[in-house]
Amino acid sequence: MTDKAEMAFSCPLPMADYDRVQLAHGGGGRLMRQLLEGLFLPAFGIGKPTASPPQADPTSKPAFRVVAGPAHDSALVQLGDGQRLAFTTDSFVVSPLFFPGGDIGRLAVFGTVNDLAMAGARPLWLSAGFILEEGLPMETLRQVVASMQAAAQEAKVQIITGDTKVVDRGKGDGLFINTAGIGLVPPGVEISPARVQPGDVILVSGDLGRHGIAILSVREGLELEGVLPSDCAPLADLVEALWALGPLLHCLRDLTRGGLAAAVNEIALDAHVGIDLEESAIPVSEPVMGACELLGLDPLYVANEGRLIAFVAPEAAERALEILEGHPAACQPARIGQVTSEHPGVVQLRTLLGSSRLVDLPAGQLLPRIC
Repeated sequence: MTDKAEMAFSCPLPMADYDRVQLAHGGGGRLMRQLLEGLFLPAFGIGKPTASPPQADPTSKPAFRVVAGPAHDSALVQLGDGQRLAFTTDSFVVSPLFFPGGDIGRLAVFGTVNDLAMAGARPLWLSAGFILEEGLPMETLRQVVASMQAAAQEAKVQIITGDTKVVDRGKGDGLFINTAGIGLVPPGVEISPARVQPGDVILVSGDLGRHGIAILSVREGLELEGVLPSDCAPLADLVEALWALGPLLHCLRDLTRGGLAAAVNEIALDAHVGIDLEESAIPVSEPVMGACELLGLDPLYVANEGRLIAFVAPEAAERALEILEGHPAACQPARIGQVTSEHPGVVQLRTLLGSSRLVDLPAGQLLPRIC
């Protein structure tokens, strides 16, 4: 076969360069990572060592210092008195606004709280910004605001400031919410992708894919038998229980857009390690698996909003699993893989058939407007 014929039947790689924003740029996969690393991070100098602000008194201690390191769910700020704050921000554009197991308000609170928790912080305060579309029913807004307040109480945080803007009818899709969160990182808690190392054991706190399938079933009007509600839940209390592992707890990541596949790939790339997963150990409920088979989806890539993965030293794996099994925020926790020095930056999955396949970052967008 000629080179020309081979090229005609080859499968082209997904496009990487676009002159306009695509939905996939917000999907938690390869295009989103390229957008962050190619545009936002270098423009704002995020991830680089940051000098302390000028002091009026040159003999005084710096007021604060931003802690540099691999990209994580929150930025860490070292205060002059030795305390550390975690700071995060997020935006929520989920469609529909209400879904089995939650709504956009509940999602906004828990999503922000979970980002703080993944950095080892105890969440304290949130802000809430509302972009309202002209014509949004006032009763819908009341329900969302009430849900946010109830979620904040459940997550043990306070919403202390915010903002409201209204856009013309047809230009806002009902309601968008932007949040920011601040939490306090206790002394001795060090959780970061930089601490992941070969030999670490990977655990997941529960079954995968509930949130994505719950959203899809409502959005598309599908009557999927046995579909479970979204796993939308706060994870800060669960993380606090894992603090008992001390320095043997290396890294945490919640599984949102892009699912488990995106999360483990991000850690592998940021920590410069390889990751081996066991398909037989990864918990997926029968309703979610059935829905994925029907719709042609891979549950490893389906979004979650109440699940995390933990990277722990091998000697702490059993204790970590016991903590997860004894906590109400975990559901079917499992040991699903291990970190290796081989194939750095690459995630491999040992399948049910005993073969191996690559688990890559999602190239596109399985389901937009998921969170």
